[in-house]
Amino acid sequence: MATYLIFFNQQWVGDHDEEWFRGRGPLARAVVEEIKTAGHYVFAGGLVEEIDQAFSADATSGTLTFTDGPYTETKEYLGGLTAVDVPDVETARMWAGKIAEACGWPQEVREFK
Repeated sequence: MATYLIFFNQQWVGDHDEEWFRGRGPLARAVVEEIKTAGHYVFAGGLVEEIDQAFSADATSGTLTFTDGPYTETKEYLGGLTAVDVPDVETARMWAGKIAEACGWPQEVREFK
C-alpha cells in the first residue's frame, strides 16, 4: 500500500455563490464516506480560508521563532486535503477524480515518500 495526498490550492476553487457551495458539500462528504468504506481513508479536511490566521515556525537560524501569517508570500495557498492509503497509483487517480468531480475544482496528487 502507498499513501497519497490529494489536495487543492484555494485559488483553484473559483468564484461561486453560496448555493453552489451548499450543493457541493454533500457530494464531497459522500466521496469521503466512500473512501472510508473502501478502507482507504487516512485523513481529509478543509483548511480555514483566512490566510491571516496562519502562522509559521522556523528553526533554520538555530533559534525557534514563530511568525504570524504564512511562511512565504505567495498567491496560492492550500485549501484542503485528503490522504488515502491505496494499493496503487491507479486507485489514487480514481479517488482524486471522484474528489475533483464532487468538489468542482482541480486536485493535485502526490505520493508520500
